[in-house]
Amino acid sequence: MSRRSKPEELTITQDGRIMIGKAERDGIETVWDRYQKQLPQCGFCELGLSCRNCAMGPCRIDPFGEGPQKGVCGADADIIVARNIGRMIAAGAAAHSDHGRDLLEILRAVGEGKAPGYKISDEGKLRRIAVELGIEPEGMDTLELAVKVAEQLEEDFGTRKKMISFVSRVPEKRRKVWENLGIMPRGVDREVVEMMHRTHMGVDNGWDNILAHGLRTALADGWGGSMVATEISDILFGVPKPISSITNMGVLKEDHVNIVLHGHNPLVSEMIVQAAQGEELVDLAKSRGAKGINLVGLCCTGNEVLMRRGIPMAGNHLMSELVLATGAVEMMIVDYQCIMPSLGDVAKCYHTKMVSTSDKAKFPGMEHREFHPETARDLAYQLVKEAIENFENRIPDKVYIPTEPVSLISGFSVEAILEAMGNSLNPLVDAIKSGDVKGAVGVVGCNNPKIKHDYGHVTLTTKLIENDILVLDTGCAAIAHGKAGLKQLEAKSKAGPGLRKVCEALSIPPVLHVGSCVDNIRILVIAAALANELGVDIADLPLAGAAPEWYSEKAVSIGCYVVASGIFTVLGVAPPVLGSKNVVSLLTEGLKDLVGANFAVEPDPNKAADLIIKHIENQRQKLGLP
Repeated sequence: MSRRSKPEELTITQDGRIMIGKAERDGIETVWDRYQKQLPQCGFCELGLSCRNCAMGPCRIDPFGEGPQKGVCGADADIIVARNIGRMIAAGAAAHSDHGRDLLEILRAVGEGKAPGYKISDEGKLRRIAVELGIEPEGMDTLELAVKVAEQLEEDFGTRKKMISFVSRVPEKRRKVWENLGIMPRGVDREVVEMMHRTHMGVDNGWDNILAHGLRTALADGWGGSMVATEISDILFGVPKPISSITNMGVLKEDHVNIVLHGHNPLVSEMIVQAAQGEELVDLAKSRGAKGINLVGLCCTGNEVLMRRGIPMAGNHLMSELVLATGAVEMMIVDYQCIMPSLGDVAKCYHTKMVSTSDKAKFPGMEHREFHPETARDLAYQLVKEAIENFENRIPDKVYIPTEPVSLISGFSVEAILEAMGNSLNPLVDAIKSGDVKGAVGVVGCNNPKIKHDYGHVTLTTKLIENDILVLDTGCAAIAHGKAGLKQLEAKSKAGPGLRKVCEALSIPPVLHVGSCVDNIRILVIAAALANELGVDIADLPLAGAAPEWYSEKAVSIGCYVVASGIFTVLGVAPPVLGSKNVVSLLTEGLKDLVGANFAVEPDPNKAADLIIKHIENQRQKLGLP
C-alpha cells in the first residue's frame, strides 16, 4: 500500500496544507486520496490507445508493438488517438458554448419581460454589440434590442451560417489561414455534432482530417459560444472594472452566515448576491445570532462575481472539499462544471446544506432546486433564508478557519484595460516596441492532483513577470496567483524593471485578472485588436498561452482554439495523445506550418517558462524589435 502524501507535498498554499490535515483528522476523503487510490492509472487510456466507441470493443493498442496494433474495426493507433482527442474537444466546446446559450436565453427572457430580477446592466455594450452584428439600434428601445441581439447570436449555434458572427473580429490574415485549411467555424452545434459523427465507427478514418475538424470545433467555441458567454454576461451583469477584494479560505467568517457559490454560471450567483444584500435577510441573519451574511466564491462562478462585485474567493477547483471541511459553511450552492460529485458526502460530516440548481446537473447528496428566469429571484431569496436558518446548526467543535485572507485586484475586462491606457492600444504597443514589456502570456486553466496544487501556475507566472512579460489570467490560475499575492499593486516589486515601470505608470499589478475560464476570449480579443493595430497576424505577435495544471475537456478545446488562433501554447499535463507519434508530431511541430503556432508539453513550470521566454524573444526578433 502506498504511503499517504504529506500536505506540503500536495499544495503550496498554507490554507490548503492546514485543511488537508484537518480533513484527514475529520475522516474526510479528498481528491488527493482518491487520486492516490487510482494509481497506477490505466496506461492505455493515458496514451489515448483505448477505444470504446462501439460494442465490438472496448479495444486497445499495445504501445510496445507486441500485442494488437489495430482495433476490431481495423482502427490503428493514429485513428484511435485522433478520435479520442476529437471527442474531448467536442465535449469541451459543448460545455462552454452551452453556458453561452444559457445566457442568451436569459437575455431574450429579459427582453420579453419574462425574467424578473434580471436586467440590462450595460446598455452601451448592448448597442455596440448590436452594431457589430449589423443590427441598426436607432429607434429601438433597450428590451426590443436585447431580443434582436439574442436572436442573431442564437443563429451562431445552428447550421445556417457560413461563419459565426464574431469572426469579424479576427484579423484578415488569420481568417485566410482558416479558409485555406477549411476550418472556418460555421456554427457551434454544427461543429460539435459533426465531430461526434466523424468519430463514429466507419466515418472519418483520416487521423489528420479528424484533428483539422477538431480545430474547427474549438474555434466555434472560442470565437463563438465562449465569446457569446462573455459578451452577454457583460451586457446583463455589467462590464468588469478594477475592484479590490480578498482570497483564500480566510475569507470565511466564523461570526457570519457563510454561503459558497460554486460552478460557472453567473445566472444563479447574481441572483444570490442580490438576495443576500437585501436588508430584510441581513436583519434576519442578525436576529439568528450572526453578524451578517458572507458570500464567497469557488471556481469560475466565483470569478464572475469577484470580477463584477468584489465578492471574495475562497479557492479554486481542488479546494472545494477543503472549504466544506472548515465546518463554517451554512450552504454551498452549485450550478455546473468542475463540481465534484464527492461534495455531498463531505457535507454530511458537517451541518452544510448542499443545493444544486441546474436542470443539466444533479449531484448525489444535494437537494435539487432548479433556477428558471421567471422564478430565480424568489428562489434565491428562499435559499439565502434557509442558509440563515441553518446557522444555528453549526457544530462548534468542527469549525476551523485556517488563515488570514490575501488582498487582490480583479476586474480587468478588455474595456478596463483600454481605459487604463487612455482608451488606446498605443501605450501597450509602445511598451512592447521599447522592450519594457517583452510580450504577454495568458496563464489559464484548472488544478489537477497530478501537479502540486498551485505550484505550476505560481512558479511559471513568477518567472515570466521577472522577465518583463505581462501575464493575463483566468479561472483557477487566477485564484492561484491571487493567493500568492501576485495580483496586488505591491507585486510590481517581483516584476522585471521594464514591466515594473509600466505597472507604476498605469497603476496595475503585473498579473491581470481577466475573468472566468470562458473569459479566455478577452485575451483573444486583445490579441486580435493588437494584430489589427500593427497590421500583422496574431501568429506574428510576442504572445503565448499556458495551462500548467489543466484537467478538463474544456481546457482541450481552449488550448486548440488558442493555437488555431496563432498563439504558441505550453501544457503542464500531457493530453492523451502520446500513443500516436503522428498525432504528437502534428500537435507539437506540424501545426506551426499550418496555423502558425503549436503546442509544447512541459510539466516543470520553470522549464515551461524558459520555452515561453525563448518563443517571445524569437517573435520579437522576427518583428525587428530589441
